[in-house]
Amino acid sequence: MSKDKVTEEYGSLVFTDQDMQERLPKPTYKELRRVIDEGKELNLDIANEVAHAMKDWALEHGATHFTHWFQPLTGITSEKHDSFINPNGDGTVLMAFSGKELVQGEPDASSFPSGGLRATFEARGYTVWDPMSPAFIKDEVLCIPTAFISYTGEALDKKTPLLRSEVALEKQAKRVLGLFGKKPKRVYTTIGPEQEYFIITEDDYKARPDLVLTGRTLFGAEPAKGQELEEHYFGTIRPSVNAFMKEVDDELWKLAVPLKTKHNEVAPCQHEFAPIFEKGSLAIDDNLLTMEKLKLLATHHGFACLEHEKPFEYVNGSGKHNNWSVSADSENLLEPGDDPQDNLQFLVFLAFLVAAVDDHADLLRASVASAGNDHRLGANEAPPAIISVFLGDALTPIVDALIKKEQPEAHDRARMDLGVPALPNVLRDNTDRNRTSPFAFTGNKFEFRMCGSQQNLSDPNVVLNTAVAEQCERFVSYIGEHSDEDFTTAAMRFVRHTFRDHERILFDGNGYSEDWEKEAERRGLPNLKSTPDAIPSIVKPENIAFFEKYGVLSEAETRARYVAKAEQYAKLLNIEANTMVNMARTMYLPAISAYAGDLATSVATRAEIGVDAAADKATVKALSEGSAAILAATDELEAANAKARELDDVAAEDNAYRDEVLPLMDKLRAAVDAMETVTSKDYWPVPSYNDMLFYV
Repeated sequence: MSKDKVTEEYGSLVFTDQDMQERLPKPTYKELRRVIDEGKELNLDIANEVAHAMKDWALEHGATHFTHWFQPLTGITSEKHDSFINPNGDGTVLMAFSGKELVQGEPDASSFPSGGLRATFEARGYTVWDPMSPAFIKDEVLCIPTAFISYTGEALDKKTPLLRSEVALEKQAKRVLGLFGKKPKRVYTTIGPEQEYFIITEDDYKARPDLVLTGRTLFGAEPAKGQELEEHYFGTIRPSVNAFMKEVDDELWKLAVPLKTKHNEVAPCQHEFAPIFEKGSLAIDDNLLTMEKLKLLATHHGFACLEHEKPFEYVNGSGKHNNWSVSADSENLLEPGDDPQDNLQFLVFLAFLVAAVDDHADLLRASVASAGNDHRLGANEAPPAIISVFLGDALTPIVDALIKKEQPEAHDRARMDLGVPALPNVLRDNTDRNRTSPFAFTGNKFEFRMCGSQQNLSDPNVVLNTAVAEQCERFVSYIGEHSDEDFTTAAMRFVRHTFRDHERILFDGNGYSEDWEKEAERRGLPNLKSTPDAIPSIVKPENIAFFEKYGVLSEAETRARYVAKAEQYAKLLNIEANTMVNMARTMYLPAISAYAGDLATSVATRAEIGVDAAADKATVKALSEGSAAILAATDELEAANAKARELDDVAAEDNAYRDEVLPLMDKLRAAVDAMETVTSKDYWPVPSYNDMLFYV
């Protein structure tokens, strides 16, 4: 797509504000903008006019159907397509779309995860138009972003709690800003999700049942080469992969997804896309679109896109960094300015974030917990499971001084002379990056680095938004209790006390070190290493009350999310265990047996003519012993998996999978991988790591 074509086609498949202005009567457009900008209630007359204009626009762009595009508790998106046709009774049809169809749909709610909110026989559910995310066209279908609720009004999706948390944060942040003499029209979060993924050939993908069924390789010996030469990161992109990336850019730009950056990541075959920041819920919608397009468009180029957190052992897995900030109208409230030590508003909001993360570290950890992410967190490629906050070189001395009741000093940005006259001096940032920190300040935003590459980012942002709302309310109450004091004096004391009370969460060092794990334990920081360790915190009484207080989740909705997460963990590991058993019995054991048999025949033939075959005899023996080990490990795994599935309690089932099934999966993998290293490549039934990671 040429430069002019980019600007011409950018957002061409989105029903933009410009389209609304051109197609709607002025009073209707103004009323719709009030709905979008001020959260006013939408009446059906306005919805009818919007639906008519939206339908005409969609038909002009080749759409024949519409769908309510929603995000059930699976974490991915769902859609049911309905055509615009409306029979006239004379054999002709009228293309019609009503306000009622725009505003509300009725998909079957019983076949989606509900965590017990809905029984199978209680099938009715509703999708409800979210006018804050624009409609768009995908595959000749008009997609209308929606919330998804049950017949009785409970949230059955990821979006509804996210929107509620944004409302809660906006309400409380406006109260804070009012104390600073400001009255912004809107307060909103901004998010920039960095999406990591792997690209391998489609032929290799299809030849691996584990990749097809689970998204990761359950077997595979260590490749001869991994990422130790560190030449892949930011390296030259393969031409074939670059062509794929270009199509992703082109197609997502048409959908107004502001992709900005693309590059090779650390591991071989690993890559990343990153967008420009957008408003919170829209950014998450666009990230879900990005994930969908990555998978679809990869097939156009003979590739498969792997979005699992750990598709390959021995090399880095994939994350999704959640870059988060909060703005009032156009002002970034986490912008330190030239003199952050004198920027009271910034210091107040910085204190909010530090306290929010400390108070709700357990919920933040639970929000990113999954079977896939458990393989990644804590390894030397991702943050540890311990939540901490990194502030960096510029802010740490300021916070330390405040805690000690000393006068903070500014730290000017240093210029670095590179010693080459032709090269300009570099203005160093106020803070370095700490890639081992789960929650790091990076100039004018925080980067939550624990999120998994395939997860819906609504979960962590629901926690973060609500936690900051809580701190905003705490500040307003504090100032109210000290109304007889000068505002600046009271606010600075609040900041100082907040940093002092939550100093334990601040850590600027190496999050991978064993010393930090010991130090974190001494500080009383939670270290929830696995999903079964982390997700029970969701249903702690204080956390249920926390979500209820701000209208984000009811007790029933909170408990349902715990059950849904727990069930998903067990179901995923059950699929992985079943896949391993099937592959071991139908692929690996026959292949090893065939090779051992042919080798034994060769040994016997050579023995008849008196040729020594000691090396081959040793190999046949190793293969026979290895086959026996695989068979025994397969039987053990199958039995443990069956036993875990029989448990009725979701917590007990998750614990059984973590403590009993996973170790046996590792045992079976080790047995099979050992045989891969001694079996002829011609007999091995699946592509190896060497094949998949280093294609031409």
